[in-house]
Amino acid sequence: MMSNVAIITALPRLQNYFSNVENIEFYSRLILTLPSLVIAFLAPFIGHLIFKFGKKRSAIIALLIFAIAGSAGLYLETIKEFLISRAVFGIAVSTLMIVSTSLVGDYFKDEQRHKFMGYQSAFIAIGGVFFVFGGGFLSDINWRLPFGIYLIGLILLPMALFFLYEVPKKIETQTDIQITFPKKLLGIYILGFFYMLIFFILPTQMPFLIIDHFGGNGKMAGSIISLAFLSNALGAITFSKLKKKYNFSTIYLIGLSIVACGFTGVGFVNNIYLFYITAPILGFGGGVMMTNITAWMLSCTTFEKRVKASGYLTGSLFLGQFFSPIAFHPFVVYLGVQHFFMFIGCCLVTIILFSLLFLKYKANNT
Repeated sequence: MMSNVAIITALPRLQNYFSNVENIEFYSRLILTLPSLVIAFLAPFIGHLIFKFGKKRSAIIALLIFAIAGSAGLYLETIKEFLISRAVFGIAVSTLMIVSTSLVGDYFKDEQRHKFMGYQSAFIAIGGVFFVFGGGFLSDINWRLPFGIYLIGLILLPMALFFLYEVPKKIETQTDIQITFPKKLLGIYILGFFYMLIFFILPTQMPFLIIDHFGGNGKMAGSIISLAFLSNALGAITFSKLKKKYNFSTIYLIGLSIVACGFTGVGFVNNIYLFYITAPILGFGGGVMMTNITAWMLSCTTFEKRVKASGYLTGSLFLGQFFSPIAFHPFVVYLGVQHFFMFIGCCLVTIILFSLLFLKYKANNT
């Protein structure tokens, strides 16, 4: 999920390399966001194809494409080729996310599933740390080298071959074969979109606040964001403990409350080192929310619908990731980055209060 951030630090140098290309500022940013857009719109359809084609076979092919298309930046020489490779890369990422989510549903049940979902989300966060640090280190040597990180797909390939196994398909009904949108999960998809819309503010806006407003450097921004990702992993692992006491909707509000505290805390920061406290709070809440959303979706699906439902959830998450910098850009320009964080924190507190009032009203009338 966080594989896009591997090339963030390479983009300024890529932009310089292709400085003779018209509108290179736009194209360089599109190289970063195009995979998210492809995933958002194609994930539901890819989910249907995976169900027919088989999960293990799909994962093996996707890992090959992930490595080949992702690392193509090591040698490509035109912007058009870069954009095509990133679009193909997005298809591979989408396939891998859908397969991994649905296999968790196949392999584990109930409390075991909730515990494993925490570990999975934790590894997503740790992957973010790996990509941020690895990409930053390699881009200082040569702007093309961060694209080589995607060759990790070839390392994972033998693991997929030997350790993944296909759970036999159950008998399909005519309804299962049809491509239908799972309407009962619409609310979960909206919550997933909203989560990523909010959480992706962290990697897209925080560096500007640290570097431009507080005079920090790239290494400090990378370390703060990486610490937030590690805290995200801790939040993900905490989910299974929360699930023993609370339902999914309550846990979502708990996670959102922690995220709101993180945003508000960032808004109050007057010393750059305080980001090492406020950013991890934001990350921790995000870890709880992400794991909760995925587990919630899996708990509402059957074997036949699991891959398709995972496809729609993947699409909603990456749609939120794509629109996050676009939707909030006017607010950032008008308010300034730090006041924007405060504004988001206050908005989230308002949403939480209205949600609590609604749930109380609903409980009193049932």
